[in-house]
Amino acid sequence: QVQLVESGGGSVQAGGSLRLSCAVSVSGYTYTMGWFRQAPGKEREGVAAIRTGSGSTYYADSVKGRFTISQDNAKNTVYLQMNSLKPEDTDMYYCAAFLLGPSPLSPQYKYWGQGTQVTVSS
Repeated sequence: QVQLVESGGGSVQAGGSLRLSCAVSVSGYTYTMGWFRQAPGKEREGVAAIRTGSGSTYYADSVKGRFTISQDNAKNTVYLQMNSLKPEDTDMYYCAAFLLGPSPLSPQYKYWGQGTQVTVSS
């Protein structure tokens, strides 16, 4: 069973930055990892994704130029650097691993973390 452990959420003022981390309990595989966010009563939205083998990255239009996804293979960890945060970025953020479908930003992943809250105040 693959486990994902997120950290790094918190509260910040608009214009600030946060870095989320997602540690994965497996190594030696290449796979796709994604970051998603979801507000109560809304659909889970793909924010960013990375293919750990090629390093290819994918971003939602709403975060392009502000968020950066990266990986540290030695630590089996994927990061989401979030800059220029806006109040509308307030959500619960989830990481996911092992894509099951064709689109890295669709919520079709096999494993999910427990989520970390990000709150941006104006």
